[in-house]
Amino acid sequence: MPPSLPEPMPAQAPTLPPDGDTTTALDLAEVYRRARALAAQGQCITALHLGPEHCVLATGQGPAQPSAQLTLALGQQKTARAFFRGAVPTPLELETAIASVEDEVYAAHVRHRQWVPEGASAQLYSTDPALHEIATLAGISPGPARVLPLEAMERLFNRLAAVAQGRPAAHEGLPASPAFAASLLVLRELMHHMPFAEITLLDLQ
Repeated sequence: MPPSLPEPMPAQAPTLPPDGDTTTALDLAEVYRRARALAAQGQCITALHLGPEHCVLATGQGPAQPSAQLTLALGQQKTARAFFRGAVPTPLELETAIASVEDEVYAAHVRHRQWVPEGASAQLYSTDPALHEIATLAGISPGPARVLPLEAMERLFNRLAAVAQGRPAAHEGLPASPAFAASLLVLRELMHHMPFAEITLLDLQ
């Protein structure tokens, strides 16, 4: 039996992330509604926003509003500042960042799983440009709903790891950008440990 869920969050009073981005909660609710229209009836879905300072997840099975929203202290700029000193991470920086981000994601997983019916999994959706960039670099064709599987994301992360080991970023076709490295790392840990088998990236509207 799935756990008893509280009432959905009211649309007129969305929870805002602590970084002061007043559009995030509203935008995430719209991503949730768009994803709901694509997902099967009763399918649990999670809308993701990976911002500069925080990562926000909105999860539920309802037709219009998510049932829960989680804010993680994992953002593109925040994670890059905390762990990466140069344009590309060193192997030690990457290893240290993985361990820290993994801890944060596992704590979120413990909270998130109470909203997912037992034996089921949630489908992940986002419209974030940074995640679209990751999908492009992973070889996913453009489209209104691009599906990036865990395996393709992991292959891209392995290319980043090769760059950390000293291979020029240009040889792997990757940007020499700490924000890109942080975004890919956070997405990797979310997909591995929440877990999500894939992420569907919706086009911007």
